[in-house]
Amino acid sequence: MSPECPAPRHEDEVVLLGHGAGGWLTAELLDTLVLPALDGQDGEDGPLEDAALLPGHPDLVVSTDSFVVSPLFFPGGDIGSLAVHGTVNDLAMRGAWPLALSVALIVEEGLPLPELRSVLQSLGKAARDAEVPVVTGDTKVVGRGAVDKVFINTTGIGRRHRTLRPSAGLARPGDAVLLSGPIGLHGTTVLSTREGLGFESDIASDSRPLHRLVRTLEPLGEHVHTLRDPTRGGLASSLNEIAHDSSVAVEIVESAVPVPSAVVSACDLLGLDPLVVANEGCLVAFVDATAADAVLTAMRSVPEGRGAVRIGEVLPKGPSGRVTVRTLVGARRVVDMPLGEQLPRIC
Repeated sequence: MSPECPAPRHEDEVVLLGHGAGGWLTAELLDTLVLPALDGQDGEDGPLEDAALLPGHPDLVVSTDSFVVSPLFFPGGDIGSLAVHGTVNDLAMRGAWPLALSVALIVEEGLPLPELRSVLQSLGKAARDAEVPVVTGDTKVVGRGAVDKVFINTTGIGRRHRTLRPSAGLARPGDAVLLSGPIGLHGTTVLSTREGLGFESDIASDSRPLHRLVRTLEPLGEHVHTLRDPTRGGLASSLNEIAHDSSVAVEIVESAVPVPSAVVSACDLLGLDPLVVANEGCLVAFVDATAADAVLTAMRSVPEGRGAVRIGEVLPKGPSGRVTVRTLVGARRVVDMPLGEQLPRIC
């Protein structure tokens, strides 16, 4: 009997880098595999938020995240500070102030202790600067090649501000779309450092905590409908997620979106759209248009929001879930959810 030829393996039968990119493949993985396995849900019961409400405790939220960025150190930050900032920011996007963090390390055998010490010192400083204690954690060491130097998992608990109840599903027709600062800095810095492209001499990651920025919005909380930090997949992913979860049409103005010139140059060289490049220190807010100026004033009162601008609106009517951009020449183009991984290992 002749041996049987193995059946071909299709791409959808294996995990791809794109499944962790925060785009369409990530959403598909969550909806078809992760969520049904964990709780039997199909992802249609509500939006997937940056942080979840704790059952029975409506003022408390929890978020967990893992960080695998390569290289470990880059202009403007490192994997240690990034781990703190990323989790603090996920809590902040639900209107919460961080109360405590847990930190788990997975370390590769052979990692020089001075490198690990630098990572942990940076992580500790970032936590102290954010005024959030690290209360528990775990450390595992695996064989050479099982991970790339060190991976970090952080979990955060936060308490929501009294008036802030933002959700990805609460954007409304007529809302103003605000952005707290320039986009593209983190992704292009990390990629340039990793590949030796030279742009890192002109730019640095925007990695920083945003909970103090969000706190300035508390007096205007009833007007703040949605907050999201555009990390993996960039602004394009965040806008598409909000448009989908809120069943609205969103339009932004290209000329209003702040993109540093060095980011423009890097994206032109690499063939990237700045809208899909990861950020770690800015947020997008959907607010009642009547309060947009007041929200911008509040955001600009702290360093994290000094560059806040209005970049678009939720259209009164239009195709549900669609995001468009009005280009520099006056045309309109659809901003799609990124498919897969354009910038791997970026956070």
